[in-house]
Amino acid sequence: MRVPLSWLREYVDLPATETGRDVQAKLIAVGLEVETVERLGEGLKGPLVVGQVLTIEELEGFKKPIRFCTVDVGRANGTGEPQEIVCGARNFSVGDKVVVVLPGAVLPGDFKIAARKTYGKTSHGMICSGDELGMGDWGSPQTESGGGSGGIIVLPPEYEVGTDAIELLELVDEVLDIAVTPDRGYCLSMRGVARETATAYGLQLRDPALLDVPPPNSAGYPVQVADPMGCERFTARTVTGLEPEARTPIWMQRRLQKAGMRPVSLAVDITNYVMLELGQPLHAYDRTSVDGPIGVRRATPGEQLTTLDGTKRVLDAEDLVITDNRGPIGLAGVMGGANTEIAAPVADDGTGQLRGTTDVVIEAAHFDALSIARTARRHKLSSEAAKRFERGVDPEAASAAAQRTVDLLVLLAGGTAEEGVTEVVSPRGPRTITLSASHPDKVAGVDYGRETVVRRLQQVGCDVYGQDELVVTVPSWRPDLSEPNDLAEEVIRLEGYENLPSTLPKPPAGRGLTERQRLYRRVGRALAGAGYVEALNYPFTGSHVLDQLGIEPDDPRRAAVTLVNPLSDEEPDLRTTLIPGLLNALRRNYGRGTHDLALFETGPVFRATGDEKPASRLVVDRRPTDDEIASLDASLPQQPRRAAVVLAGGREQDGWWGGARPGIWADAIEAGRTVAREAGVELIVRQDQHAPFHPGRCAALLALVDGEEILVGNAGELHPRVIKTLALPDRTCAMEIDLDRLERAGTGPLRAPKISAFPVATQDVALVVDAGVPAADVEGALRDGAGELLESLRLFDVFTGEQIGAGKKSLAYALRFRAADRTLTAEEASAARDAAVAAAVERTGAVLRG
Repeated sequence: MRVPLSWLREYVDLPATETGRDVQAKLIAVGLEVETVERLGEGLKGPLVVGQVLTIEELEGFKKPIRFCTVDVGRANGTGEPQEIVCGARNFSVGDKVVVVLPGAVLPGDFKIAARKTYGKTSHGMICSGDELGMGDWGSPQTESGGGSGGIIVLPPEYEVGTDAIELLELVDEVLDIAVTPDRGYCLSMRGVARETATAYGLQLRDPALLDVPPPNSAGYPVQVADPMGCERFTARTVTGLEPEARTPIWMQRRLQKAGMRPVSLAVDITNYVMLELGQPLHAYDRTSVDGPIGVRRATPGEQLTTLDGTKRVLDAEDLVITDNRGPIGLAGVMGGANTEIAAPVADDGTGQLRGTTDVVIEAAHFDALSIARTARRHKLSSEAAKRFERGVDPEAASAAAQRTVDLLVLLAGGTAEEGVTEVVSPRGPRTITLSASHPDKVAGVDYGRETVVRRLQQVGCDVYGQDELVVTVPSWRPDLSEPNDLAEEVIRLEGYENLPSTLPKPPAGRGLTERQRLYRRVGRALAGAGYVEALNYPFTGSHVLDQLGIEPDDPRRAAVTLVNPLSDEEPDLRTTLIPGLLNALRRNYGRGTHDLALFETGPVFRATGDEKPASRLVVDRRPTDDEIASLDASLPQQPRRAAVVLAGGREQDGWWGGARPGIWADAIEAGRTVAREAGVELIVRQDQHAPFHPGRCAALLALVDGEEILVGNAGELHPRVIKTLALPDRTCAMEIDLDRLERAGTGPLRAPKISAFPVATQDVALVVDAGVPAADVEGALRDGAGELLESLRLFDVFTGEQIGAGKKSLAYALRFRAADRTLTAEEASAARDAAVAAAVERTGAVLRG
């Protein structure tokens, strides 16, 4: 909302010394987001006057049309003689009144005006356009002589030569640009901003809606409201005998321009002006184009309407429409129809006189905010009216807005107001809220006291009754006030957010992070310590991403939770895996020149089970019961917590110590082991086939839970087809692991390792097994056979060749034995090694290599 300070002063007696910056600070203090203060006419210096064109001489021989003019500027030039000016514009004629800037003046942008010779003539000043004066486009299609968009300013003939144009055109002003939040719809009007300004300064408000409005009667234009829930109030007034030649006065045009609206024609400009003034959107119909009573109903599916922007729209059954006997003539609260548009004045070919709309019907209605918002989004049609209706409009202002429009049409267009007043109203009582007088004190932690609470609520516009228990009647223009906390917020903001004390919450003793939270933090630190960089991604995705990863239709990762109102139609689902987000981050960084990448993320994924129940709304005045919490949990999808990594390029850099080493599938598996160690789990690694991984370079990460192996994740190199589809670097690897399952597989809280003071005994064994035997099986057999003396086991060599025979491989392990209470003898270490080898021979068919 753009608010000219000069207009704002009409409703609030601000001190003359207050600048736009001062008002901005006050409004920000009461919670309005005043983004900028634009200083119009800054640096402008006269003389800038009204002049009348006396003669025009067309200069020949130049690449573009040039005119040499004489202009009467009265005594503004000190001589009273006509002013000679060279001008290239052509949208004015002899006798027209124009704006002239004389030598010695300075235009916005520090453009100094002086007499200068050009095109063989001396130009003593300029005939000005709107752009040159910082006004933007000037002129409107109201009349053929009304000036052209972006051309020379042609003024109405009634202004006297020599009049100060700076004051006439209101060129010097300050405009506050306010970003109105959805809960402050009343501030999309001068009335609403003036109310906040008056409150901030402690001044009286001159409410522009306080008008004498005649009571409704049966002589008004007939209106039929078939949907009272969608339209609770409809006021109609009729004005006849409008003068087609009547133009919008300059003061109104300038106010509309400063507020960001373009003047169109007098009748339309008046409805826009009243909307900006009172916040009530209005619509004017050409009475001669309306066939029969005006109606309000829901559209019939398939109905069509051509709106004022010239677009033919197919209507939805939920659209609220304005109708006459022919069908829809407007989208209620959004945009009118072209078939009842106010006609712009046009010169009659026969008489030369202007003709246009002379009789209008004024609509001032109150429509359901949700219905208007949905219609505007459905048709992708944003309008000033819809912007206000969807945020909430004061229903009690409709009659005053209609009366204000009628008054202006009578005053400025010479019209006659008909006595008939139509008002269709669905009875609705005032909204009341009961709250304790001490409630704002408890919310803010400040002792305001009853008197302050009552005074501040009355400043908002509430009627307050009661002592300790207050009964508050909410004003009609504040639909956002519905609960006691809303009223508390009003008290707090008007008393000043800056006056709230900074206090830290005091948690009860004995509480801290849960074991689950500690695990998540340890995992993040461990992966960061291993050289991975955390990347946080949005949890939104689409089915096309799963298609790109080659995930089968029956895969559990296809059971996505679809959002009702997604941020993007391309990503309507919640993620079921962390890998796509990380791959996007990897591709983006790789494309920007970073080729050695290792990224990780921890966070929830979302899996729909189909058994979710509708959520119930919890109360806020007490703690929910166990049953209510259980019901809420039952409405949620599964949200397992995951950790994932992706890596591409070099894992180790080259240098004087040796060459670089690229990241491979083994590094992804090691990342899984790193995560598992933080949960106190030793992973079992087996070969697997799992999209989106390469079928020959994919590992299943398993853990033991109650003696049973469960899958906790997968790691490996991505499938070449996935790499090509997503334009990823060659040999990109990934790992994803379920932290919740790891937690269940763990041994509980991690304990500091016991360090033995006794020496370690190391034994190496090399076992020959069939090439198809997984190393994990051999390792498991060795670990089980070695018993409790085994401290660690490490595979340090894999060998294949003629020496051991075709279809065989040699696996060399280093076994470390240690006792906690004594030094092991060579016999004890050898016995433990032999037991480990015997177990491997029995379970895998291994042969001890000599």
